[in-house]
Amino acid sequence: MKSFHIAIDLGASGGRVALGWLENNKLEVEVLHRFWNGGTPIGTALYWDVIALWREICTGLSLAVARAEALGGMVLSIGVDSWAVDYALLDEFDALIDGVHCYRDTRTNGVMDSVALSKEEIFAVTGLQFLPFNTLYQLLVTPEAHLERAKTLLLVPDLLHFWLTGKKVCERTNASTTQFYDATTGNWALGLLEKLGLPSHFLPPIVEAGTNLGTLTPSLAKELGLQQAEVIAVGTHDTASAVVAIPLTEHSAYISSGTWSLIGLETKKAVLTSAALEANITNEAGVYKTNRLLKNVMGLWILQECRRAWDNPDWSVLYSEAEALNLEVRIDVDDSIFLSPGLDMPARVSALMGKSVYSRGELVRCILESLATKYALVLQNLEQVCGTPVESIFIVGGGSQIGLLNQLTANATGKTVIAGMTDATLSGNLVVQLEATKSIPQGTGRSLMQATHSFSFFEPQGRE
Repeated sequence: MKSFHIAIDLGASGGRVALGWLENNKLEVEVLHRFWNGGTPIGTALYWDVIALWREICTGLSLAVARAEALGGMVLSIGVDSWAVDYALLDEFDALIDGVHCYRDTRTNGVMDSVALSKEEIFAVTGLQFLPFNTLYQLLVTPEAHLERAKTLLLVPDLLHFWLTGKKVCERTNASTTQFYDATTGNWALGLLEKLGLPSHFLPPIVEAGTNLGTLTPSLAKELGLQQAEVIAVGTHDTASAVVAIPLTEHSAYISSGTWSLIGLETKKAVLTSAALEANITNEAGVYKTNRLLKNVMGLWILQECRRAWDNPDWSVLYSEAEALNLEVRIDVDDSIFLSPGLDMPARVSALMGKSVYSRGELVRCILESLATKYALVLQNLEQVCGTPVESIFIVGGGSQIGLLNQLTANATGKTVIAGMTDATLSGNLVVQLEATKSIPQGTGRSLMQATHSFSFFEPQGRE
C-alpha cells in the first residue's frame, strides 16, 4: 500500500495542508486545503486565532485522508511547521492563558532597549539577532500572574503537536528563536532567565527535528480516520524546514523569501563573535544539528500591505508597472515604521522616499530595489563574519516567483541567483517526515529535492 505524509505549513498570512508521496524517485506534493491567517485585534492587543487555525487544520487532515484513500494508500505521518517566537501559556488544565499574541502586537515596543543585561551578555549565550518581538521580550511584558499560573509554554507548532498527540515538547529549531536558548549547550538558557527575573518552570523538554511524537490522541484518531499515522516533530520553524530542502553547496547562500526574507548560510556551529553581534546576525538551530547563520529582513510584507491598500490588484500588473521604471531612491525596509499593519503603508513608503506622492509602479519598484539592496548588504556582512565567499544564492519560497526581484538581487549582489522551490517549507517538512519514517535513507533529502524541482538562473547584469 502506498504511503502518504501530511505537511501542515502555517505562515503569517495563510496556512496550507498538503499531501506528499514518492513517485518515480521524486516527491509529489498536492496542496489540499488553503486558509487565511492574520492578526486579530482585540482591544489594544493583537492575537492569532489559534482555535480557527486548529479547525482549518482538522478540515485539511480530513481532506488528506480522503485523498490518500482515493489514491490507494494510507497516511503514515504528519508534521507541523510555522513562524517563530510566538507562544501559548497553558494552565494546569492545559487551557490557554490569554491566547496567543501576534509578534506584531505593540506590547513589546521599547522593551528590548530597557533590558538590564547588555546585548553582549545576551548574545554570548544565545547568539540571536536582537528583534523587539523575540519571545524573551514578550515574556518580559507578560503579566506576572500569568507566568506564575502557567504550567507549560509551547511555541505555536508545538502547541498544535500537543493538541494532536498530547505530548508537550519544544522542537529545537523553533526553541532557538526565543532568545533564551543556549546556542552552545543546546539547552534552555536558565541562568539568563533567572538574571532577568523570569521563571522557567513551564519550559518543556527540547527535542530534535525528526523525533517521533507518537500517534494521534485516540478520540482525534477515530474522528479523522488516522489511527496509524504518527506525528513527527519536523523542523517546526518554517525557515528551518525550507533550508533543509535546499540543495545548498559549500559556497551558496539562501534567501527564504516571503512575508519575511531570511538571508543566510548553513554552518556547522554557532558564530558568537563580536563581528556577528555588531552586524546583528542571528544563529538559529537547523535540522540535523546544523546552524543557520542568518538575518531577518522585513521582506514582502511592505508590498503585501501596499497591495491590500490598493484593493488587491493582480501581482502581475504591479510587477509590470514597476518593470519599465528605474529609480535611484532606496529606503531601509527594516525601518520600524513598517512593522505594524495598516492601509497607510503606501504613505509610509512615500514618506521615506522623500515625497508625498508617487505612482503605484514607483512604489513597487522602490520596494523591490530596496529589498535587493538590503540583501546585498546582509550577504556582505555574512561573508565577512563567516569568512566564506559566496558564489550563488538560492531564493526559495513565494518570492522566488518574482523575476524582477530575482534579477535585481543578482545585480545588487553580483552573484548568480538560483530561484525555485516556491513550496520549500512544505518540501522540507515532508523531507524530515520521509527520513524519520525511513521512507528514504537519512541524509538523502536534498538529493531528492534536486531531482524533484526545476530552477531558474539569473546572472548579474551590471553591479549596482
